[in-house]
Amino acid sequence: MTKQKRSKLMIVSRALLIIIGGLLAAYGLEAVLIPNNISDGGVTGLSIVGSELLELPLSIFIAVLNIPFVYLGYKQIGKSFAIYSIIGIVSLSIGTILMHHVPTIIEGDTLLVTVVGGVILGFGMGLALRNGGALDGIDMLAVLLSRKLPFGTSDLILFLNLFVFIVVSTVFGLQGAILSGIAYFIASKVIHIVEEGLSGSKTFKIITTQPELMVETIRDRLGRGATYTPAFGGYSHEEFKEITCVINRLEESKMKEIIQEIDPKAFVAIYDVSEVKGGNFKKRDIH
Repeated sequence: MTKQKRSKLMIVSRALLIIIGGLLAAYGLEAVLIPNNISDGGVTGLSIVGSELLELPLSIFIAVLNIPFVYLGYKQIGKSFAIYSIIGIVSLSIGTILMHHVPTIIEGDTLLVTVVGGVILGFGMGLALRNGGALDGIDMLAVLLSRKLPFGTSDLILFLNLFVFIVVSTVFGLQGAILSGIAYFIASKVIHIVEEGLSGSKTFKIITTQPELMVETIRDRLGRGATYTPAFGGYSHEEFKEITCVINRLEESKMKEIIQEIDPKAFVAIYDVSEVKGGNFKKRDIH
């Protein structure tokens, strides 16, 4: 199989998995959470509130409220991420239409509802994030604000969602808002398991035979700087240049694509980073 065919197959498979993620999240909302007066966090939570207040389809609010965040993702993260996110958000939106009248699988047991709903929702959102897209725009906003404010991404996600759940309480009451918060917390943990990192950054350490080309491509496509560290092979005694680059979690799939394209045999180690501060590298718009 040629490199071009492998690339097309990867794009199609990722798009398909993002669609599945969107449909799973829609099922968690329509078959578990919403019928039991429990919402979600983020833009989806605000969409649910708008749908309940104005008695309009949830799909309309999901699509419209996410538009500015998709644009934000395009400007700050890249064109492919924006496209994948559009696929995910459209899938979630259409999924809420298709599943609006599906039977509620759990009723009455609030603990079971929050756990099951949170797990299904988190699995769907994590599947989308793992494949380079997003179903909710609040994560993108948190990533952007973390560059401007002295707070980590995870702190900002929590802070932004506090306002969302205050709004949720106006429709579902205090108990509904608390249960929504619990369901969102469970969903976030599932996202972390599926996507390996709800928030924060990733450090890539790369040993490759083409370090200059790798660094140049990372700079051009992701707008990220990288550093070299001398490395010596314990067996071969060869000298290498080890590349170290810190990215945010939403750029991980793009970084892996770059590495696979330039040097499929490169040695890569990936670390979770909770917070990154300092440095004078200014991230450019990516197209």
